[in-house]
Amino acid sequence: MYFLRRLLFLFPLTLVIVTLAFFLVRVAPGGPFDRERRPASPAVERALAAKYHLDESLISQYLRFLGLKWERGPDGAWRRAPGGLLTGDLGLSLKYRNHTVADIIRQGLPVSLALGGLAFLFAMGFGVPIGFLTAVRRGGIADWAGSLAALLVICVPAFVIGPVLILLLALRAGWFPVGLWGTPAHAVLPMIALGLYFGGRVARLTREGMGQALQSEFVRTAQAKGVGTAGVLLRHALPLGVMPVVSYSGPMLADLLTGSFVVENIFQIPGIGVFMVNSSLSRDYTMVVGLVLLYALLLLVLNLAVDLAYSLLDPRVRHE
Repeated sequence: MYFLRRLLFLFPLTLVIVTLAFFLVRVAPGGPFDRERRPASPAVERALAAKYHLDESLISQYLRFLGLKWERGPDGAWRRAPGGLLTGDLGLSLKYRNHTVADIIRQGLPVSLALGGLAFLFAMGFGVPIGFLTAVRRGGIADWAGSLAALLVICVPAFVIGPVLILLLALRAGWFPVGLWGTPAHAVLPMIALGLYFGGRVARLTREGMGQALQSEFVRTAQAKGVGTAGVLLRHALPLGVMPVVSYSGPMLADLLTGSFVVENIFQIPGIGVFMVNSSLSRDYTMVVGLVLLYALLLLVLNLAVDLAYSLLDPRVRHE
């Protein structure tokens, strides 16, 4: 029942998010066929607006987007308009002509998923050991150095780290390609640029979690039973210490999978982040709403997975 309630909650929440995105992107100033961006005659603009149903009212466009629009056919009979979200059809892109939103997502999503997954592994591999070391050596030089490193990478944004990595490791050292995507070497610098911030957050969470775990009765009992230091730290304290990281991993993974548009633009990686930026700038309504829907589903599903993991680890969560 716990899983079913959380799963059913996803549908209305997703609908609210998509509805807000649909109306906000349309009431924003500018349009996809503005003369400033794409000079065209008024007749051509009207034809384009009619082709994409932008000449209809907002409510009519919304019902068509959902797949709930009914209209008269050539024979005069009422019928449901083709396409719509209910049928899994997100429509045609207004910027990338003759391409559907679903096709573009299928093209860019695997790249973004690969980059986000690698950055997630890098963040965990960077943050957990540093957090563990700073907690165990609390107050010492290792604690000071590790905490400072974690704070620095949190404070420096990816749009600064990316160009610095390109300058030092690609242009001067020549160890990695400057940009683009295709080989493992192409993924190294974007992975670091994207994962460093989250690695710093993981390090701080691990340090705090380990600090609380080392003070718990469970760990003191293990020490009283004569368990060695390594056994206490790795077998008893570490599983408790990483619980905050487990809670954070869902939103972190969602941010990594969907929030890489800055890094993708810096390194010219053909993921969905590039499409998100270009679509927003060109007022590609259907593309923006489709990507918002994708981001929302990723975020909600990953958070649900974390909640389920918590409920499995702690039965009290299921009873609340």
